[in-house]
Amino acid sequence: MASYKKFEIRKRNPDPNTAVLLVIDMQNYFYSMARPILPSINATIDICRRASVPVFFTRHCHKSPADYGMLYEWWNGDLILDGTAESQLIPELDRRTSDSVLEKNTYSAFRGTNLEEKLVDMGVKEVIVTGVMTNLCCETTARDAYIRGFRVFFSTDATATSSLELHEATLKNMAYGFAYLVDCERLREPFSKS
Repeated sequence: MASYKKFEIRKRNPDPNTAVLLVIDMQNYFYSMARPILPSINATIDICRRASVPVFFTRHCHKSPADYGMLYEWWNGDLILDGTAESQLIPELDRRTSDSVLEKNTYSAFRGTNLEEKLVDMGVKEVIVTGVMTNLCCETTARDAYIRGFRVFFSTDATATSSLELHEATLKNMAYGFAYLVDCERLREPFSKS
């Protein structure tokens, strides 16, 4: 059974002509949870590139106490500081120098990044969400995209978090109210036709 089928409620394939791939926070800080999904992330990036789907990476980092916000309190000061090795994207990612990398300092890739404006200018109507953590930055970005009027596709095999229970809880929520579930294989067929 494909990984998306367990929680799938609605079925739809993304349109490679109006979609963008978001690769959320695949950084050294999260390496232990990101490592198992690297093959799926890189396969998804490759599938999207072959279909001329733009790829955006995000990098969560904090530059000063002014941008710590509630995360400092919530995570007891354990933040990803800009300029550290932990803040860098994982070297094994299939990333090109021409790829956009958005820096963010909260869970949503839309807050304070001009991402929405960039996507609207590009004519994007759909986002495919991949990366870490499934239940925090990926879920918040997906919900934010949905509320902003983008059709959301959420990867089940190219997202990860600290536990299977949290991962599956997000997949259930996404499928119920915010996103179509996909995995690498689900993307391969419609994207190979473009």
